[in-house]
Amino acid sequence: MFSLSMQHTIFDTPGVNTALRFLSRGFLRLTGWSVEGQLPAGASKSVLIAAPHTSNWDLPYTLMLAFSLRLRVYWMGKHSLFKAPFGGVMRWLGGIPVDRSQANNLVASSAQAMREADGPMQLIVPPEGTRGKTRHWKTGFYFIAQQAGVPIVLAFVDYGRKVGGLGPVFEPTGDVERDMAAIKAFYAPIRGKNPTQFEA
Repeated sequence: MFSLSMQHTIFDTPGVNTALRFLSRGFLRLTGWSVEGQLPAGASKSVLIAAPHTSNWDLPYTLMLAFSLRLRVYWMGKHSLFKAPFGGVMRWLGGIPVDRSQANNLVASSAQAMREADGPMQLIVPPEGTRGKTRHWKTGFYFIAQQAGVPIVLAFVDYGRKVGGLGPVFEPTGDVERDMAAIKAFYAPIRGKNPTQFEA
């Protein structure tokens, strides 16, 4: 069980946060990227889908977009990213290590942590579970949102158009199959850095 309210991150560090917001906006602008959307009212606590996930570059772009959009994010990453000497830095960047080889109740503990978190927070979850090619989307993000009673925000990084940001809010209906089809339809035209590894 992890506690998001106890984990201090770069997004809670005022001076550094402000500086990185300006640097992120400047870098994105200079490299031809634009930022779309904003976090809507009522979604201060929400699950953000991180898709498509096809490259290690997705994390720095996601963090720059989060700074630009004034988000307070936590993100799930494979546990190997958190080994010494970079584990502390990854956690400071909002990372939460996930060991998929271990049987644990990640959905329930994530939902509880969201409910108990102090103040706004957005939990970023990649539905593909891996940056390798996969046809199967994991539904963990869906059930975390459902159990926590928070909306799902369709976040994206589109390397084809060089646009990243926040799309519409998606409220789970309880019909998982239909809801997943609707979510995948949103992501179908969005291009990852390695597009052959992404299938919606």
